Amino acid sequence: MKKLYYSMGEVSTLTNLPPHVLRNWEKTYRELKPKKNSAGNRAYTDKDVALIFKIKELVEDQKFTSDGVKKVLKNSGLTRIQQSQTALNPEMRRDLTEVRNFMNQLLQKL
Repeated sequence: MKKLYYSMGEVSTLTNLPPHVLRNWEKTYRELKPKKNSAGNRAYTDKDVALIFKIKELVEDQKFTSDGVKKVLKNSGLTRIQQSQTALNPEMRRDLTEVRNFMNQLLQKL
């Protein structure tokens, strides 16, 4: 099975977070480290997207500070190894695929 990667634009659209927030979270939370492709663009995995949703929930819904989020991530043991064992649920994967297809279609029209 081929591993899927998502661009920053796709992740931004899916999570309803501006790109500058995603970049800031990469600096703030060591657990969030998307790979970069040969052109230097970020390539987010399903695990990265799942982590972004978790951080967003902690910040927006539960009103955690950055330090609070760091403690939760550390105490919950969300290491890169454990993240790699966590997959998005089928519904989320379907949504991500739809966003990717839409973005590709839009790009082709430009």
